[in-house]
Amino acid sequence: MIHVGANLPSFGVDETAGVAEHARLAEAAGLESVWVGDHLRPVKPFLDSTLVLATAAAVTDRVKVGFGVMVLALRPVAWAAKQVASLQHLSGDRVLLGVGTGGEPHGDVAWRAVGVPFAERGRRTDAALELLPGLVEGKPAVIDGVEIALTPGAAMPPVLIAGSGPAMLRRVARHGDGCYPAFSTPGQIAELSGRLAELAAEHGRPVPRITVSVSIGLGDVTEAEIDAQVRGLTGYGLTEADARASLITGTPAQAAEHFAELAAAGAHRITGMPFPKDRLRQTELLGEAARLT
Repeated sequence: MIHVGANLPSFGVDETAGVAEHARLAEAAGLESVWVGDHLRPVKPFLDSTLVLATAAAVTDRVKVGFGVMVLALRPVAWAAKQVASLQHLSGDRVLLGVGTGGEPHGDVAWRAVGVPFAERGRRTDAALELLPGLVEGKPAVIDGVEIALTPGAAMPPVLIAGSGPAMLRRVARHGDGCYPAFSTPGQIAELSGRLAELAAEHGRPVPRITVSVSIGLGDVTEAEIDAQVRGLTGYGLTEADARASLITGTPAQAAEHFAELAAAGAHRITGMPFPKDRLRQTELLGEAARLT
């Protein structure tokens, strides 16, 4: 069975509703999870991811709340652990912790603002991932020569490592319960699934599960909306052809067919990132596609 989730409005409200209403609708539609990105200074307004997920958790009972993904190195690791543990308590252990290093498209302004060299984000992410589980669980940890234990401790949520290439695979092998590649085709997922199985065997660990983000525009979507989304995706390094191929449009039944292909290739979860303006309607249609998959 493949799980399906939906991204929440990243900037708090859209033309139809805010975070709370989207989260309630996602749960009512039968979706497994709701997600939000994590940026200090993105290309458009963005609310703090932890507060968005806390809001979603407060108005729902079942749906999981996911970081898609937390840029761990932007925070001191003790503060990140405090946020994760607090959200686990507030949500009733419903957190899914996607972790990434932060990409090139947003530049290095946010990193300079928090005093972290952009070039060190990978190394700092690795160091934080070593310490994070113990800190979240309330165990003593040594940070910069100081021993600290955070209270109250909480269950460490599943860690989903984002990225691509050897760096992602290395982090998944050492720290991940799963991985979170974005905008992947079924062929790419199948290749990744095989490599993850090899890594799991080498390290004596369970095979990590794959969560895939996809751009969703179901039902009546205009060509202008599709073109705008394609332009946005090319800003993340995709060619125009790959960007168009990565979009999932059409009816819920057609989306369900695409989801089934991803599942057959090895995907465990799909997170839909709606790009049309009426995101509430997209959440409803995404729920219908999930039921048909």
